[in-house]
Parts: sequence; structure tokens; C-alpha cells
Amino acid sequence: MHQPFYKDLVSGEYRLPWVRLHALKDYYGMVKLLEEFPQVHQNFNIVPSLVAQIEDYNSGMFRDPFWDVAAKPASELSPDEKNFALTYLFQAHGERMIGRYPRYRRLWEQVRSAGPDPTSAAITFADRDYRDLQVLSQIAWFDEYYLEDQAIKGLIEKGSGYSEEDQRFVMSKQHEILKGVLPAYREAAARGSVELSATPYYHPILPLICDTDAGRESVAGLPLPAERFRRPDDAEEQIRRALDSHERTFGVRPAGMWPSEGSVSNEVVGIAAQLGVQWMATDEGVLGRSLGHQMARDGDGFLDRSSAEKLYNIYRWQRDGQSMNMVFRDHRISDLLGFVYAGMPSKEAAGHLLGNLKRAAAPVLESGRDAVVSVILDGENAWECYEGNGREFLRRFYDGLQQDGQVEPITISEAIERQPAASFGKLRGLVPGSWINSNFNVWIGAPEDNKAWDYLSQARDFYDLHASRVKEVQRNLAYEELLIAEGSDWNWWYGPEHHSANDRDFDELYRKHLSNVYTALGGVPPDHLARPISGALIRATFVPQTAYVRPKIDGQVSNYFDWMGAAMFAGDRTGGSMHGKLFVLEAVYAGIDEEHLYARLDFAAKLPKGNTTATLHLALRDGEETIGNLRLDAELGQGLLEGWKLREDGKGTLASQSKAGGVEVALGKVLEIKLPMKLLGAGEGNTFNLRFVLYRDRLPIDALPQEGSLEIQVAPEDILIEMAYESQ
Repeated sequence: MHQPFYKDLVSGEYRLPWVRLHALKDYYGMVKLLEEFPQVHQNFNIVPSLVAQIEDYNSGMFRDPFWDVAAKPASELSPDEKNFALTYLFQAHGERMIGRYPRYRRLWEQVRSAGPDPTSAAITFADRDYRDLQVLSQIAWFDEYYLEDQAIKGLIEKGSGYSEEDQRFVMSKQHEILKGVLPAYREAAARGSVELSATPYYHPILPLICDTDAGRESVAGLPLPAERFRRPDDAEEQIRRALDSHERTFGVRPAGMWPSEGSVSNEVVGIAAQLGVQWMATDEGVLGRSLGHQMARDGDGFLDRSSAEKLYNIYRWQRDGQSMNMVFRDHRISDLLGFVYAGMPSKEAAGHLLGNLKRAAAPVLESGRDAVVSVILDGENAWECYEGNGREFLRRFYDGLQQDGQVEPITISEAIERQPAASFGKLRGLVPGSWINSNFNVWIGAPEDNKAWDYLSQARDFYDLHASRVKEVQRNLAYEELLIAEGSDWNWWYGPEHHSANDRDFDELYRKHLSNVYTALGGVPPDHLARPISGALIRATFVPQTAYVRPKIDGQVSNYFDWMGAAMFAGDRTGGSMHGKLFVLEAVYAGIDEEHLYARLDFAAKLPKGNTTATLHLALRDGEETIGNLRLDAELGQGLLEGWKLREDGKGTLASQSKAGGVEVALGKVLEIKLPMKLLGAGEGNTFNLRFVLYRDRLPIDALPQEGSLEIQVAPEDILIEMAYESQ
């Protein structure tokens, strides 16, 4: 169970609401469900910084703008707050959460029909719409147990037309749910149903905190930050704080630890052993690399006998006089739970999982030894993709476990206690790695990742130079902010691997934590912390061309089917104007038919005042060779097309408004362009690379794509269809 530390310690405000919302939906019900299945024992690994945030919400002293917007009377919402509501209150699973409530779905469709920018729907929303959105956006996150509450059931049956009294009730009910979370875990642990384990306090990738060179130890030649970060003392502090806070919260010191993202190294395991941690868990890939053994799977995904005997066991790591018990998760079975079973009927999925466990263990059982199969996965995010938050699936699976005499669900500590120590596997060392590809490439190596590490190094060095000169309260605040900035979640969103609607929020919050270090110590944050780390503020959505297009060039999207099949590139506008930048360009569409290239530019906002030019840059390639560079300049003024010219480098003007040569250009709601491929010198096998740039007074003010270009293949329609499927 984990969420990043969303609170800004200086302002006291929560930047994102996911701790509160997942506490409403997942944390209570996941452990409460086990009361129905007393023979099912399992581990819950709870990140201490998550606990701290839940306790903060329970104090009633929290500052959460998402709460404020949901709780404020709709008639009193400011324009900015209304835009905030339209941007953030639909951030939930479309089918399973929004679609579960018909009125919520209709409001969602109302927003989507207004265009990519959700705030465009503001003119279509009345107070009653906002109030229904405020109520339903909270109920959608309520735990299944609380949906059985008669008052909540009454609101769900009401469906729409909610009152301010309904709104106040829904918000007050959240306090009751939030306050039940931590006691539920304490009670389950006390009766022996669960074992509670921990993670280093702010969820850092400890091998990299100990030494960023560990990234290159996992992947030879990996680009590393300019400044080497080596702070094993911080790693030790993150573990010690986790153990201490866990004991304060749950009354017992945890025996075990899932290190953040399953990230381990010999140095990290040694530190944990010194601090009294008795077991740690990570992924099968780390075990395979450490043993020098390829975990071979057959066509059905099952391990061969040798691999099964290695994986389905407990290991004893021993090095330099220290020891640690370790288990390694079955990656495939864990991922079936996380990503596959949500798309199956619950009964079928539960049966499939139980059958998979038994078949996976069979080679080990045949050798006369029990198979210890570790299934470890994200405790919150998977379930919103399941029908009913996964409750029917889990009930069927847990019941199957209780009824099957061959399988016993037990905690990791129970498994260690029951398994003869003589049968433990032996580990003399670990190859550093995480549960993702047995390396750390998600968090280090990409330019954005490395820049984030360099900024952390500089802030850590500043702390060392200045901490002794300030009062203890300032020094403690600065150090706390450093530990928060060491968390894994910031770099999760940097680099090419992961993107979300909240990328900007994570980027800004990370830089804010680092800025707070300087401020707390009486310094001035460096200028670079005011600039985004992300290479592009707009996260792209790309769809390849799947069919020929033949749109009418009139500047209007008059027929939905005109551009169906075209390639599309769109920027992510989820942050809206709340994040300070007003984007002018919205999306680019492009495609071909037998004789023409078509391009369309959509605008996210009114065109700026001044002399404005929309330029389509075209590079024509034959294989790797560029055989033509062309540009079409469309002069725009007062919403009208004032003129256009098509030019090619070295050849001058090919066409213009007065001498069209088969070119068509139209400006209305969108800018549409039609270009004869014969005029462009293009033929089958060639490739176009397109990019639109908007200039005002000859200065570029926006572009799509921000980086790179949209690629269009000149090919027969059946070939385009094949390429589109291959790219998915």
C-alpha cells in the first residue's frame, strides 16, 4: 500500500488527492475482507509516509484543495474552481467507476464532447451539474462496504439532483471511513490474520540513494547523472524511521520489508540487517541474475523444473557476517492479478489463478518439498479496473484457497518459520535491481531522470554546507524535505516510461520540495528549480494512420468520418490554465489517399493578436535520405485566412493562393490543407514528417509536436492497415 508524499511541508497543502481517495476505496476494504476468510493469511506492506498522510487527514487539520472544491457549495465556486472541478473530478476509471453511475457518466460525456480541454465544458454546466459532479465524484471512490450503508444507497438510488445537504453528508462520511483504516489493520494483525511489513519511510530507491553508480552495475554503460549521489547514511535513516514509525502506529516492530519497488543491493540488504530487519522481498528477475540462471518459461508461461525449484523457495542471503531471509515473487502470476484478471469474469479469473498456482508449484511438489510461491503486487491501483473493485473476484479466490487442501495462504514470516532452514537456498550476493526488468532504468539514465538526481545532489550539498548555521527547527525541516525528495515517485514520472494526467503536478511538487530545502536554510532556490525538468510539458497522444482519408477542405469538422483513419498527434491539456501556460495548438491530423496528403491543425484557444502565421513544415524522405524540405505558410488574421504560400528549399514558391496548383487551404474552426503528392515530388515508399509551428510577429509561440514530428507513410491502404496493427 503506497502513495507518494503529496503534502508540501511549507504550505501544508496536498498537491494531489490520491491518499484520501484510495483510503476511501481500497485500504479499509482490502483488509476488512479477510474477516470473511479466517484461514487466509497474507502480508500487507504499508509505506510509513502513507500512514503519516492518513493520520494527517484524520487530524482534521489537513489542507486539500480537491476536498475544498468537492465540499464548497456549487453556487459559490469561482470560475477557477469550476475549471479545477472539471479537470480533476473526472480522474477515475471511466468504465468501472464513472460508468457505474449513469449521471456521472453523462456529465463525463458532456465534458468530453466539448473537446480535449475539459474546461471548455464550463459554459454547459449549471450549478446543479457541478453539485451532482461533486457528490458522485466522491461516492465513486467509496469502499464497497460503505456502499451498503443505507444512507449512501439512498443517494445512489436518487441518481441526480443532489442537494447541499447531500453534499455535506458525503463529505462528512469520508471522515468516518478514513478513521477506520489504520484500526482495521491493527485489529487484523492482532488476530493473526495478516502480517504488516514496511518500506523505507519516503519510498526511496535505496540502492541509488546508497550510490547512483548502482544503476550502471545493473546495466553496463547506462548514462549516469553528472554528480554522483552517495548517501548510505540517508538510506539508513529511511529504514530506521520506517521501523520506528511502524512500531508507533501498529504496536509492533515489523519483521520484514518490501524495499521500494523491490529495489535491492548488497549494501542495502546489509544496512537493513544491521537495523534488525529479518526478511526482504523482491522479484524473480533479481534472483535469476544473482544466481546466473535464466528463469525459463514455456509457451503457457510456466517455469521449467529447474527454474521452479529455484524460485519457489526461501533464500538466506549471507555476506560479511550478516544474513537476511529473502523471498522472490513470481512475476507472471503477480502480473496476471495486476493486469489481466480484471478483464475476465470473476469466477473464471479466480479459478484460473488457483489453477495457475497449483500448476506452477507442481514440479517442486513432485520433488518432495513444499513450494513457497510469492505473489506480490500493487495493493491499490489494480482493483479499480475490476468490476465492483475486485470484491467478487477476491471472495471467489479466497474461498477457493480455503476449500483447497493442497494450497495454504500464509504470511512470509509464517513461511520462514515453517520451512526447514536446511532447505533454504543460499545467496552470497545480489546483482542490484528492482522488480522492473531487474534494473533501475525507470529512475535513472534518461536525461530527465539524471537532471532530477543532479538537482537532488546540489540540494543535499547545500544542506551540508548550511545546516549548522540555522536553528534546529529549520534544519529538521530542510532534512525532511530532502528525504521526501529522495522518494522514488518523482523519477517514476520523469523519462520515457510513464506518463499521467498529473505529470506537471509531480514535476512541480518535486521541485517545490527541493526549493523548500534552500528556503528552510535561509537560502534562495536556484533558478533551475523554477523551470520544468520534463523535456516537454505536453505529453503526446499518438494514433497512426489506419486508412485513406478524403476530407472536405472547408475549415470545419462538419463530418466526423472525414478524418477517420488519419494519424493524430495531440497534447495533454489536463492541467489547463491552472498550471500557468495557455496552449494555442491542440492537435494535428494527417493522412493520405492515392494522390494527396492532407493535414489539419486544431486550436486549443483563440488565436493571439498580432501578425500570426501557421506553418506546416514538411520533410520528404526516401528511406533515411531527406529528398525535400517544404513549408506551407498560412497567414492568419482576425480569424481569417489572409493568404498562403507553399515553398521548397532550393526551388522557391511551388504554389500560392493566387496560383494554387491543386493545393487547397481553408481556415474556420480548424486549419485544413490538401497537397497533391505529385507537386510535392512524393511517391510510394516515401515518408512525410510533419510539424506545425505557430508564429506571432515572427516568433514561435507554440508547436505540435513540441519535439520530433508526425510521420506519414506513402503506401497502399492495405499496407497502412497492417503497419497500424504492428505498431500496437
